[in-house]
Amino acid sequence: MLTTKTRKRDFPSLEGKTYLNTAAEGIPPLAVGEALQQYFADKQDGFDGRKAHAAQWEAAKALTAEFFGLTPAEVGICSCSSEAYNLAALALKLKKGDEVIVNDLDFPASSTPWIQQSCPATVKVWRNLSGALRNEDLVPLLTPKTRLVTVSLVSFYTGFRITLPEVIASVKKRSNAMVAVDVTQALGRIPLDLTGADLIVSSTHKWILSSHGGGLVGVPKARTAEWTAPAGGWFNLEDAFGPKSFESVKSKPGAASFMVGMPNYPALYAIRAGLDYLKGVGVANIDAHARPLVLHCLEELKKLPVEVLTPDEPEHIAGILAFKHPKAEEIQKRLHAAGVHLMNPAGRLRISIHGYNTTADVEKLIKELKAALK
Repeated sequence: MLTTKTRKRDFPSLEGKTYLNTAAEGIPPLAVGEALQQYFADKQDGFDGRKAHAAQWEAAKALTAEFFGLTPAEVGICSCSSEAYNLAALALKLKKGDEVIVNDLDFPASSTPWIQQSCPATVKVWRNLSGALRNEDLVPLLTPKTRLVTVSLVSFYTGFRITLPEVIASVKKRSNAMVAVDVTQALGRIPLDLTGADLIVSSTHKWILSSHGGGLVGVPKARTAEWTAPAGGWFNLEDAFGPKSFESVKSKPGAASFMVGMPNYPALYAIRAGLDYLKGVGVANIDAHARPLVLHCLEELKKLPVEVLTPDEPEHIAGILAFKHPKAEEIQKRLHAAGVHLMNPAGRLRISIHGYNTTADVEKLIKELKAALK
C-alpha cells in the first residue's frame, strides 16, 4: 500500500487512475476479494459452514476492538451506521425535557434519529464556524438536561478533526451526557484514541477498505446499561427460542444488542480482511505516508481561485480536504475525464487521501484542476 510494489500487488485497479475519493468509497485490496470468495466456499457447506462464518465474526470483532481500544465483548456489528444510530435512539429512551446536541458538519446518520418528530427530546445544533467545530461554541449548549452529544471525529463535509479529549472534558464537566463518536472518516486512516467515548460507530466501506453492509459499534463496559437496545430480533436476545419467548424477551447487554438478526457474513469476511490488512500495514505508517500529501495538497489549493472549506489548521486535519467553486460539477466532469476521481457532493469538491495515494496523484490533481479552472 505504501510502496510502488505493494500498491501494484494489492491494488491493481489503481493502475492509471488517480483515485482521491476514499471518503465515499474505499478501494479494497485483493485480500478482501479473496475473503469474499472464501465466504462463498464456506457457504457451499450449508449449515456446517456456519462454524467458519462464526470464526470470521469473532475475528472481525476482535480486530474492531483492537482498533477501538476496547475488548471483543464491547463490540457489535450491525448492517450500517444508520442502523446503529437508530438502535442507539431506542436504547437511550429519551423523554420530554431531555436535550441532545448534534452539529451541522455531521453526516445525517448520526443526527437525524434525534430530529425525527417521534423523538421527544429537544435538539440543539452545535454550529460550525468557517468549517470548524469550536469547543467554546459547544459549552453554552450544555446543561444538566443534556443526555447526548453526537459528533464525528472527522467531518465528512470539511474534513475538520475535533480534539476529542477536549470535547469529552467539556461535556463531562457541565452535564451527565454521553458522547457518541462516529469514526467512519477516521478509522483506518489515522491512529485513534477514543478514551472516554461512550458510544463508537463506524461504516465499513470507506477507509477500512472493506465492503458495504457493516456497521461497527463499540460500547464500553461502563455504558452497557445505557446502550442496550430494546429491539426485536433473535440474535440480539438472551433466549429467543425459550419456553416464554412469546411472553417476554430480554436483549443481550450493550454492544451485542445492536446485532438484531442473522449476521451479514459476507460483510464480516470482508471486514475481517480489511482490518487485518490495515493492521499489517500499520495505521501510524499510513498516516505518516499520507499526511504530508494532504498538507501539500492544501497548500496548493490555497493558491487557486477556489473557496477552501477545510480550516488551515494542521492539528485539525486528517485525510479530507474540501473546497467550493461555482462550476463544481463541470470541474468534476473535466477531472474525471482526465482520470482524476474525487467527490462532488452538494456543490463542493472533496479530496480524500489514503495510504495507496502518491505524490504523483496530488501533482496530477493540481495540474488538472488548474486546467479545469481556466
